Amino acid sequence: MITNGEQKMSDPHENNTPDPVAETGTLGSLYEKHKTIYVRTVKGWWTSWRWIFVWATQILFYGLPWVQWGERQAVLFHLVERKFYLFGLVLWPQDAFYLAVLLIISAYALFLFTAVAGRLFCGYACPQTVYTEIFLWLEKWLEGERPARIKLDKAPMNARKLRVKTIKHALWLLISLWTGFTLVGYFTPMHELIASIGTFNFGGWEIFWIFFYGGFTYLMAGFLREQLCKFMCPYARFQSAMFDPDTLIITYDPKRGEPRGAFRKNADRAQQGDCVDCNICVQVCPVGIDIRKGLQYECIGCGACIDGCDEVMDKLAKPRGLVRYTSENALAGKYGRGDFWSHVLRPRILIYSALLTLIIIAAGWSLVTRVPLRTDVIRDRSVLGREVKGGKIENVYTLKVMNVSEQARTFVISVGGQEGLELTENTRVETGATENREVTLSVQAPIGALSQGSHQIFFDVVAVDDPAVAVHEKTTFLMP
Repeated sequence: MITNGEQKMSDPHENNTPDPVAETGTLGSLYEKHKTIYVRTVKGWWTSWRWIFVWATQILFYGLPWVQWGERQAVLFHLVERKFYLFGLVLWPQDAFYLAVLLIISAYALFLFTAVAGRLFCGYACPQTVYTEIFLWLEKWLEGERPARIKLDKAPMNARKLRVKTIKHALWLLISLWTGFTLVGYFTPMHELIASIGTFNFGGWEIFWIFFYGGFTYLMAGFLREQLCKFMCPYARFQSAMFDPDTLIITYDPKRGEPRGAFRKNADRAQQGDCVDCNICVQVCPVGIDIRKGLQYECIGCGACIDGCDEVMDKLAKPRGLVRYTSENALAGKYGRGDFWSHVLRPRILIYSALLTLIIIAAGWSLVTRVPLRTDVIRDRSVLGREVKGGKIENVYTLKVMNVSEQARTFVISVGGQEGLELTENTRVETGATENREVTLSVQAPIGALSQGSHQIFFDVVAVDDPAVAVHEKTTFLMP
């Protein structure tokens, strides 16, 4: 807030570099020099929610690998065993269908949330935003508030500056490496990783991903920050395709705020708007934009400018909401408060919601009712069909029986689909919990029982202890 007798503080967000075109009449460099953004601390409703999401996402990310489910890790994508454990579920590579469904759900959720309220994911749950917030908090804790950080960076290198910067980067690196270590803990059992710390006996791919993911966390959250959102993230580019005039966005109310001017006590403000041009909304913005210039693709929808502006309005005893979450149509006065939610819950949103709900219900039902058994049947292609003793034709098959439940089971295999088929080997297969067994079986049929050519047959695999755990797998029988 600007009081009487004070000059407006210059803002490092502003570009004071002379315009090469205006001064020389010729085109200068097409590249703008990067300006460090010193984010000012702000408190408020939106900031509180942002930190709630920081805590929630990080407790979930760092905590899940330590949760046990019986004698194993609750969430583990075990690459060596080629099994994915999700609490009580055991998924195999053959269950890649569920990965496709998860991607579809994520896409529809992205469309829905963006169409309703803009870039909510970017502002509250994106890893770039979350880790930047954590790194910024450490930076503020060690170096001080915004003016102190600006002063420290401009000061020549001395013992204090070297100490503070060294501690800051050491903490950043520690958090980054632990983040990479935790990521690998989702793919290698955490107890194995912990046991490997003392001897540094990690596998090659584990070392690579710990340092690769940790290094990029350090680089992006510590240095790139808003540059990633501005220049590298594709979401900022195609988000406009999901917006419409009824999408909730962070916006400045020019009718109320303009013409803006510095606040002075006892001055007649009848001809001025509520905006006192304090630049607080710019100083608290993590990507350094001025929301008063309208919606910009760099805006991540975090709401920091709302909290900053509301603080100023409270001090000036003016109503909040000069910068607020609203839609373009609502800001233009095309409908009143009573019609607000009817425009938010418009047909587009209802269709997205219905599709997302149906997909989630269908996927959930499929997971709940899935049979904990998988069987792959592969016919021996090197021998199309051969004559054996007793006047019979034999085809050889390899069956991969996968017990995807967490209890040992015995399965009985039978064959059908054509007259006269019989299995010549033992048809009982014993498997341990989450174990797969590969068996080779011969199927015979009397010569003349089937016509020449290919015939469809079926293998039935049934659990002895539970007949409901069964699969009916088709293949072909060749009669020469």
